[in-house]
Formats: sequence, C-alpha cells, structure tokens
Amino acid sequence: MTDEANRRSKNITQGVARAPNRSMYYAMGYEAGDFAKPMIGVANGHSTITPCNSGLQKLADAAVDAIKAAGANPQVFGTPTISDGMAMGTEGMKYSLISRKVIADCVETAVQAQWMDGVMVIGGCDKNMPGGMMGMLRANVPAIYVYGGTILPGRYKGQDLNIVSVFEAVGQFSAGKMSEEDFCEIEKRAIPGSGSCGGMYTANTMSSAFEALGMSLPYSSTEANVHDEKVASTARAAQVLVDAVKRNLKPRDIVTNKSIENAVAVIMATGGSTNAVLHFLAIAHAAEVEWTIDDFERMRKKVPVLCDLKPSGQYLAVDLHQAGGIPAVMKVLLEAGLLHGDCLTISGKTVAQTLADVPPLRKDQHVIKPITEPMYAEGHLAILRGNLAPEGCVAKITGLKNPVITGPARVFDDEQSALAAIRPSFLITTFVQT
Repeated sequence: MTDEANRRSKNITQGVARAPNRSMYYAMGYEAGDFAKPMIGVANGHSTITPCNSGLQKLADAAVDAIKAAGANPQVFGTPTISDGMAMGTEGMKYSLISRKVIADCVETAVQAQWMDGVMVIGGCDKNMPGGMMGMLRANVPAIYVYGGTILPGRYKGQDLNIVSVFEAVGQFSAGKMSEEDFCEIEKRAIPGSGSCGGMYTANTMSSAFEALGMSLPYSSTEANVHDEKVASTARAAQVLVDAVKRNLKPRDIVTNKSIENAVAVIMATGGSTNAVLHFLAIAHAAEVEWTIDDFERMRKKVPVLCDLKPSGQYLAVDLHQAGGIPAVMKVLLEAGLLHGDCLTISGKTVAQTLADVPPLRKDQHVIKPITEPMYAEGHLAILRGNLAPEGCVAKITGLKNPVITGPARVFDDEQSALAAIRPSFLITTFVQT
C-alpha cells in the first residue's frame, strides 16, 4: 500500500493537530500503523423494513473482512430505505422519490465529511440504486456499487410467483375469479425470503444498468441474495475497490456519455423499468454528463428488446443469471455494434476486455434472444409528448395493442381515493390472514 492510497484521509489522520482525531480512532481499535492505510466507506443499506434490504448485513460483513484483508480500513455507515412495494397505494409513496435524494445525501455527506478514500455502496430496494450512485458521483472518490441481490421465486400449484403475482391476485380475487384459499396462499408464498423483487422491475433494472455502466462487477446484478455467490462477489468487489483507490480511478472517469449509452442499451435490451428514465437523468446530472430525455428515444429506436423477462415476459432475474447474466446480453449488443467497447470499468478493464471471454449464447436457454430474433425490433421505453406532457413523458409499449385510449377521465388527488373507487369496498377494509 502506497502513501498515496490515503491521499484524502491523511487530511484528518496525519500531523500533530490531528491527535484528537487519532484518539477517536484508537477508541475503535485502530493502531498507529492503520493511519497510513486508506479509509474505505461501506454504505450499508441493511434494514428490516423490506425483504429487499433484510439480507444486506452479511454482505457488509463480507466487505469489511475483505477490505481489511486488502490492507485498508473499513468504515461502515448506514443509509435509509423505504419499500415501494409496501408504500404504493398509500400516501407513503410520496416519500419514495424523496428517499433517493436522502440516500444520495447520506453517501455524499459521510464520504466528504470524513475524507474517505473510497466508498462501497450496498443497496437493495428501488431507490437505493440511483440514490447510492448519485452520492458516489457527487463525492467522486473511487467507488463501487454492490447490489444486494434478487429474490428467489415463490411456488404455488406448480407456478413461479413474485410480488406482481400478488398484485394480479388482488385483481382476480376482486373480480371473483379466484378463491380465497388461493388468494391467501399466493400472498404467503410469493416472496420466500430476502432479496429484491424478482422481475425486471426497478431494482433489477438499475442493478443491470450499473453493471453495464461499469460501476459493478460482471454477473453481480443478477445474483440472488440468499446464494453464497452473492457474498463471494461482494468480497471481490471490496478487493477491486481497494485497487481502484490505489490507482485513483474515480466514478466520473467511468460514468461518461458513452457509458450511459451502454447502460441505456442494456435497459432497452432487457425490457427494463420506466423508472430508469427518471433515475438516469438524475445520475447524468450528478456526473455532470449531458443526457436528455430525447436520448432515451434515440436509443429506443436502435436497440431491440432481447430478453423475455417479467413484467412483459415470462422469466425472472434468476433465470437471466442462469442464461448468462448481463455479460451475455452485453456480448450480443457489443457484437451487433450497439455498445461502446472502449468504455472503462471499475476493474480497470474496458467493456470489450471484460466481455472477451464471455461465451456465446447457449442454445438451451430461452431467456436471451439472438439479435436476429428479438422479442421486439425496437426498444420498449417510448418518450411521448403532447398536451398532457409538453416536456415529455415515458411509457412502456411492449405488447401494446391499442395505442389510443379515449373517453371521460375521473381525476383523484391521491392514490388511496383512486383505489377506493376501483376496488370493492370490502377490500379496502383490513384483510389480514393469520
């Protein structure tokens, strides 16, 4: 470890005037030799608010051990989260986007105030990803993102389940098309343990995009939280981060206009969430990279949808992982001339170098389609303009049969009153199964 590896933290650990600072470090078990080592932040999003984040502590523990083994000092601090899946349909959802900004502020504040030499952000639920990335880009110290991992599917009557299965069950039960027994069993079985929602919803969309962006390790975005490989990849991420600190490789060296194009190409190819538009506009702003809503439409017209993933398709993130993960998708895009292979990644390798040893698509998998046989010839996230959205809005158009809806509109001021208007009254009352 060179002296330069602690190029930032030495501001609060070196010299006579910093003796009080060192006293506080000694209180936490530091020794004199530790002050020549870099200080590496671990922004831990663990919480028991949501299953998306309930399995993150073991990852933070693995990161701490790996950072120490690499000759650096881990400094763990927390970031908050809310659960979109729990808050939606209530006034609580109004705090969702706010939480993104709060998370970004937490990361930036801790890193900058404590003069950390690098930072790893570990997150799970939807806003953890963009919030953490924005904080990393604002601070612009060597950084890596570790996704907490996806959830495994639940099972009932021979069918895979995920959180959307429960939302769909609400509709079927409300319409009298499902028995109360089936409804309750789906509710109980849909989410079997920790991890983020299993389809290509916001969390998995953003984790996949961060891998394509170069800010996460290959294959890490589709790993399941409960599998041992998630812990192992977190440890590898910590080692890669310490090496990046030595080389002073910063997020803004990696996050450029071209690397954002790569990320958006993967979002289109995987059929990712509409929320990615909102989040990447904010990420680009934090990186001081020029990127507009019209760039998404430009990318939509050139990148086909390649992956048959929920909510528009059949499969879950764990299936994508088994099929080759995001590297397999990126390999297809690179060979088709739809990725910038010269973009840098956190490992120090370029995208092309990273993908060089990725095998071609397996013939026995059905999740990722070849470029010649896409799910859809163009991307699915369309930018729309009109009198309702003069500055533009986004719509997911996969499987759209009728592009026009006409008729009277009923307007509501909040989600709860809108839901009350479309659901039978008995479903609005407390319905808790024991």
